[in-house]
Amino acid sequence: MRYFFSSAIVVVSLSLLTALAKDDTRAQAAQIVTQIQRADYEGNQAAMQRGYEELEPFLKNKELVSRIHYWRGFAQWRKAINGFNDAVDLNDVEKDLNIALEEFKASLQADAAFVDAKVGMISSLGYLAFMNMKDQTRVKQLVGQIMPLLKEAIQAAPDNPRLIWVRGPILWSTPPEAGGGQDKAIQNYLNGLEICSKIKPATDPMEPSWGKPELMMSLAYSYLNKKEPDMAAAERNARDALEIVPYWHYVRDILLRQIAAKRKEVE
Repeated sequence: MRYFFSSAIVVVSLSLLTALAKDDTRAQAAQIVTQIQRADYEGNQAAMQRGYEELEPFLKNKELVSRIHYWRGFAQWRKAINGFNDAVDLNDVEKDLNIALEEFKASLQADAAFVDAKVGMISSLGYLAFMNMKDQTRVKQLVGQIMPLLKEAIQAAPDNPRLIWVRGPILWSTPPEAGGGQDKAIQNYLNGLEICSKIKPATDPMEPSWGKPELMMSLAYSYLNKKEPDMAAAERNARDALEIVPYWHYVRDILLRQIAAKRKEVE
């Protein structure tokens, strides 16, 4: 009887240790993810690269592998976007986008139902198409990859705020007669914000829940750059985004200055 109880205690102890180890691994990965997201908003290229590298050992964890690939892709993707804003060498930006694309593909391979991996792929391909506008054959090839992914993502998760955000530039650049245009893009962002007000963000930091401030930022940019600018709406949305992310380098140091300069020009 004593042997039975001691064996049971050993089994329970081992199970507890295994569970604790799993929780510790997830917590460590989640901390790096949080650092990557802050570095993105801060425009900290070095910190985003560091986060990308620090996540590599976690790729061995089968339970987390899809999300680890996603956040590694996120780090390179947002590093590239920040690179556009901060005049980083375009060769480096393109390299980052290609790395991001491969990470998002690997994330999707590990979890075929993970829509956010498709969102990252759509945007990365879109930026690559933008960068290769002089090579129409390449653009056609990239757009050919984007459209099936976009259709699949919309069918699977039409209310995903990050998908809605990524759709914005596509609508913006699509002619009104083809179902796009500036007004459609703005309405798309507004719909995204309405959806954000109705859903609860994910409590697990390994699951993407960003999107609301990005929608506000894009609204600010859109109101600023539409054919008939709405300066009040542009500034309001930019400041709303900063209410959520006060340390957002792009909005605080670039976009708000552009809005102020445009307002001065109009006046």
